Amino acid sequence: MRNPSSYRIGLTYDDVLLVPKYSEVRSRKEVSTETKFSRRIKLNIPIVSANMDTVTESTMAIAIARLGGIGVIHRFLTIEEQVEEVSKVKRSESIMIDEPITLFEDSTVGDAKELLEKYNIGGIVIVNREKKVTGIVTRRDISLEEDEEKKITEVMTPKSKLIYATKGVTLEEAKEVLKKNKIEKLPVLDEKGRLIGLITRKDMDKMRQFPLAAKDSKGRLRVAAAIGVKGDYMERASKLLDADVDALVVDIAHGHSIHAIETVKRLKKEFGDIEVVAGNVATAEGTVDLIKAGADAVKVGVGSGSICVTRVVTGFGVPQLTAIIDSASAASEYGIPIIADGGIRNPGDVTKALAAGASSVMIGSLFAGTEESPGPTVLRKGLRYKLTRGMASLAATIDRRLREKKENSVRDVELIEEIVQESVPEGVEGLIPYKGKVEEVVRQLVGGLRSGMSYCGARNIDELRKNAEFIRITEAGYKESLPHDIESVV
Repeated sequence: MRNPSSYRIGLTYDDVLLVPKYSEVRSRKEVSTETKFSRRIKLNIPIVSANMDTVTESTMAIAIARLGGIGVIHRFLTIEEQVEEVSKVKRSESIMIDEPITLFEDSTVGDAKELLEKYNIGGIVIVNREKKVTGIVTRRDISLEEDEEKKITEVMTPKSKLIYATKGVTLEEAKEVLKKNKIEKLPVLDEKGRLIGLITRKDMDKMRQFPLAAKDSKGRLRVAAAIGVKGDYMERASKLLDADVDALVVDIAHGHSIHAIETVKRLKKEFGDIEVVAGNVATAEGTVDLIKAGADAVKVGVGSGSICVTRVVTGFGVPQLTAIIDSASAASEYGIPIIADGGIRNPGDVTKALAAGASSVMIGSLFAGTEESPGPTVLRKGLRYKLTRGMASLAATIDRRLREKKENSVRDVELIEEIVQESVPEGVEGLIPYKGKVEEVVRQLVGGLRSGMSYCGARNIDELRKNAEFIRITEAGYKESLPHDIESVV
């Protein structure tokens, strides 16, 4: 054991400020927040929604990707449920939907209503058994139809009246056809009349509405998904990749462990050159070991989250700013980005994390209170709150263990008692004030980042890192940074 006088001091966001620099940035519009999520995945804003069951499912992932970031679908679902959440993101929009939802001619109005509701879409292409297009049915065609057993062919628009495009149509040509004919959907057929894609007015509108959206090569929104290191994780990974997930996130509290390292190696060996994010770690050594195992990005942060009590329960952890600086310095030698996970409470923390070397920040609690989070809404004294919890909390552990069982039984009570006796929770549950749409929270975070970059004379994140100079502050200095000597009216 070293002498206490030789111990390093670990710093977190509130311990420091960034020193203002000479700036030639005339407007925040000159600033680019483009960055990397992983080795090959680019983002237009450095924001990642956390893989927590009260933060990210498809609704949150879609919203974040449209704004330019990426969401990580949590793993506390069945494989089928998680794959479905990924599919919802991938199907939400694209340049051309490669595999549109279809129905056969012998389907019913009830079948169509079920699919329209399940996938939240406005229309379905009808095909025969040779997969040749025979018509299309929309919500308008069946919204007032009460006979759900009626054949779909009786209510659909037949091919003879259908406006469609042929293979090779350009985006501009498709836009003109949609505009000229005042239609919502344009099926794309091959030379034999078989469906090869679908172009929609809705997707084109979204392109204009969300110009910074993070998209793959097919124009679909980006999405990542978390997996574990035990049990069915390889089957889960395989099914998620089949659903075209953009990255797999190895989700383990202590990422500098044999479990995480072996999982990364096995994923790379089994599935080839896929994007794998691994973590969480808090040291340069942990970062390097995961990178050498094959990680394309490393998640940094142990015990820094607002609902995580790992440091209190175990005595282990590294204050977040020091963890980022150490890990980013090590990762830079390999050209691998790091994700600062935890501890973000305000826009200035985002700027500090990126200045310290992170390429993006993962947000949990700040997003848990938004409309798009899957957490339940609670009313208390006339005010709205949303429930959030750490994934190592007792409630989350119980839910996870029960879900891992193939079926429920009377022994569930015994299992719960066993978990309560054995568990030492490293997370807590709590209520977050309702915050409205996540877009507004992201706007505040990115707006603060852009302002911060202008104070540093930086037009991009690389320049922010290069120009950044931290100064350590005292408790009095921190208090001075906050509103003071006034009575708040809010």
